[in-house]
Amino acid sequence: MNGGPKEPLQSSLRVQELIYGLRIGEVMTSKVFAVSRNCTMRDVQTIMKKNSITGLPVVDHKRVVGIVSMNDLMNALEKGGMDDGVAKWMAGEVKTLAEDMPLSFAISAFNKFPYRRFPVVNKKNELVGIITFRNINLALIRELSRQLRAMEHQQENPPEPHSLVLGKVYQIHRYDFENGGKASSEIKQFLKMRGIPAKIVRRVAVASYELEINLVAHSIGGMLAFDINEERVKISAHDRGPGIPDVEQAMAEGFSTASEWIRAQGFGAGMGLPNVKRVADEFAIKSAVGMGTMVQAVIKLQPENTHED
Repeated sequence: MNGGPKEPLQSSLRVQELIYGLRIGEVMTSKVFAVSRNCTMRDVQTIMKKNSITGLPVVDHKRVVGIVSMNDLMNALEKGGMDDGVAKWMAGEVKTLAEDMPLSFAISAFNKFPYRRFPVVNKKNELVGIITFRNINLALIRELSRQLRAMEHQQENPPEPHSLVLGKVYQIHRYDFENGGKASSEIKQFLKMRGIPAKIVRRVAVASYELEINLVAHSIGGMLAFDINEERVKISAHDRGPGIPDVEQAMAEGFSTASEWIRAQGFGAGMGLPNVKRVADEFAIKSAVGMGTMVQAVIKLQPENTHED
């Protein structure tokens, strides 16, 4: 790829994509202090003071049923309720995050809700951790340091001009149909120039184009990332919302939430995600309403690949 002024920006974007590729479970605090409904606010005070924390999940058989904060504790202290059960003072409506969600979902949650912490649950909806902005900041610092070291190594050992190794991230903007498809065209050209079989190039082009247009038409903007080596092309699309209420329904051919205006632009036929899954060797999607969607597709480049178009 060409050098010059664009390189620092591209490197910065690549770091950003890799950071947002972290999972919540990798960042959260696994050692969680929690209380049951039967504990008193005095018990809460003791636990908070002893462990220097400002909030506790309330659990019932490992399921999160509430959360009690320092503000709740101060209210109970002021109103003489220190011997009351936690259930009287806790916040009962709790927003939880799943441990296998991308970290970008947690960042979106902190931006959307006025909470200082979120309980983290597993697939059984059981409490497995807690995540705060401090967890996120520390993780970002660690990941940034790691990526900076990796980039320094790349600068000292630049790849060959015709290398099949590429990491690139594109910022995709909402309703930017004028530029929609440019990222996938660049990647298609990159693979063609390196002699990748036309059938595989077409599959990469289909997957990347559909994901790019999805970001333009259905999200409020996001990133389209490509991680390419001699064995495979990994395409990752991360958006900042609005999220998908029913992923299974969204994967059905022909289903679309596109507005009449989007349809008037020639998009929104409801075949985007099904097409990506059809051409990919590996496919994964994660979504949460209000926090965004992550889609990842992997297409293998090995000659023995027999995936059908």
